[in-house]
Amino acid sequence: MKYSKLLLAAAVATALAGCISAPAGPAGPQGETGYTGATGRTGNTGNTGATGYTGATGGTGATGATGDTGATGYTGATGNTGSTGATGRTGAKGTTTGDTVVIVPAR
Repeated sequence: MKYSKLLLAAAVATALAGCISAPAGPAGPQGETGYTGATGRTGNTGNTGATGYTGATGGTGATGATGDTGATGYTGATGNTGSTGATGRTGAKGTTTGDTVVIVPAR
């Protein structure tokens, strides 16, 4: 029974030790600063953007206005009157034979 009484006394002491609180002791010295971690790897290159759309074709321009009609030309001047023609010659004198009569009008 000796061990059972010792075991019981140890269990009671341990249980009561958790109920009794003592003031905290002074703070210990500050620990050393840890080492700097390794540098991270470079990130991957981003994807290329999509190709833009082609712009719309412009509309056809309006048809230009029709030009004005040109002015009518002037009527040409009347030509000069032609010269009088030369006087014709008198015909040859005929001969008479028999009963034929020739009448020549006077001029």
